[in-house]
Amino acid sequence: MSQQGEEEKGFRVSDRRRFSSEGKASEEKGKAEEGVGSTADAGKTNPSATQTGQDPADRPQQRELPPVNFATFVISLTSSVLIHLGLAEDPMTGSVNRDLALAKQSIDILGMLKEKTRGNLAEEESQLMEGILYDLRMRYVEEARKEKS
Repeated sequence: MSQQGEEEKGFRVSDRRRFSSEGKASEEKGKAEEGVGSTADAGKTNPSATQTGQDPADRPQQRELPPVNFATFVISLTSSVLIHLGLAEDPMTGSVNRDLALAKQSIDILGMLKEKTRGNLAEEESQLMEGILYDLRMRYVEEARKEKS
């Protein structure tokens, strides 16, 4: 089959399942592949990034985002409306563009959300929705009037 000094060519199959067919945790798995997919790999370079020529230092830093809750969701939709009204710049392009149809659709989504969550919101969340919807609707009317003039 193989001669001395010559390596055998082929492939090796290794079972990487964490549980046996009986549903018991595989102890060999934990010992044989200790560190794979754990925090030990966290400091290693992403192989796909190095293959594409991307230096990890060139990538933008991860920023801390606020926790996702009802208020941050509503404020995110509000930001979209302000961008579509042309009252804020688009964070992706840095330009200010107006699209009143998209602004109206986003305001309508917020209105629908208010109706669907009626009776299920905390007092602060309900007041936030009321205030934001009133403000956005007034701004929409103002911008629509400017466009007609």
